[in-house]
Amino acid sequence: MNEKTTTELEHLRGLIDGVDQQLLHLLRKRLDLVAQVGTVKHAAGLPIYAPQREAAMLAKRREEAKTMGIAPQLIEDILRRLMRESYLNEKDVGFKQVKNDLGSVVIVGGKGQLGGLFQQMLSLSGYQVKVLDKDDWQQAETLFADAGLVLVTVPIAITCDIIREKLTQLPQECILADLTSIKTEPMNAMLAAHRGPVVGFHPMFGPDVGSLAKQVVVVCHGREADKYQWLLEQIGIWGARIVEAEPERHDNAMQLVQAMRHFSTFVYGLNLCKEEADIETLLQFSSPIYRLELAMVGRLFAQSPELYADIIFAQQDSQHAIGDYLDNYREALELLKRGDRDAFISQFQTVAKWFGDFAPQFQRESRMMLQSVSDMKTN
Repeated sequence: MNEKTTTELEHLRGLIDGVDQQLLHLLRKRLDLVAQVGTVKHAAGLPIYAPQREAAMLAKRREEAKTMGIAPQLIEDILRRLMRESYLNEKDVGFKQVKNDLGSVVIVGGKGQLGGLFQQMLSLSGYQVKVLDKDDWQQAETLFADAGLVLVTVPIAITCDIIREKLTQLPQECILADLTSIKTEPMNAMLAAHRGPVVGFHPMFGPDVGSLAKQVVVVCHGREADKYQWLLEQIGIWGARIVEAEPERHDNAMQLVQAMRHFSTFVYGLNLCKEEADIETLLQFSSPIYRLELAMVGRLFAQSPELYADIIFAQQDSQHAIGDYLDNYREALELLKRGDRDAFISQFQTVAKWFGDFAPQFQRESRMMLQSVSDMKTN
């Protein structure tokens, strides 16, 4: 490289460094403005996540990017990353308290990770939160005396027993709720144990989420919904999306969404282990999508084996869904053994038709995820 080229590159790189500094100042200014918006929203009791506003803003920025010769996806990726950062920071401001005369909140199993997350969110919203864990039952009568909400978040295997044996003498107006990933049996147990308001929740996320913005919380109505409507509003203010479902419908869906998916991931990881696969080598030869798949398998084994055993074993009916999956796997394997390429293509087309418009939608969504995986891989 000659001296002239070197000098020119250094000059251009210096200009780029200057633009980067301007970007940093603009990012800081944007984050500060978003924090001010968060303060106003919290004071007014507005949800931190406003889907219509977000969609409209992204659409407008994409159009503006086009007119400037900038790839629309680039500006969307940048803005989505900024919004994620903003959601993480908004909880530092606290949240508006919807129910001011509730009394205390008692979280049964509050020393667990999910219990700890809800303790944090409720405390940030101004509620007096008390924790009752496995060694605290001698204090139960005192803790429950002024309780306006009792939230059960204990291992699935003991949830119904705890409800039936320990939660039968709650104050009449107290709301009894649970955070269990199965709903039919816990709901029946709560309705039998408590004469007052009852509601079941299933947070469709792990305790390691930094923000509840855009997360899904399934709610199964039990009794006296008007008494706990404020709680649904409070969860909405945190940014989560409420999805209503009957307990049986929820559990049927969870056989596919959770039990079968977790079980197949477990088997995939088990197979990698027994094959003594070299993960470093797999990563070297993995495109972003395969790296993401491997990351999802590894994520499972980074968490509590007891938790996933409870999720899979708690739903006995999930054996049928898992069994059907195994039968379909065997049938597909037979196509491979026979070398029946045409039959494979036919089956592929059948499934693609069944997915319909969701297939291209998922392709677009996964493309965005893969971009972030690709970025992590190069860092």
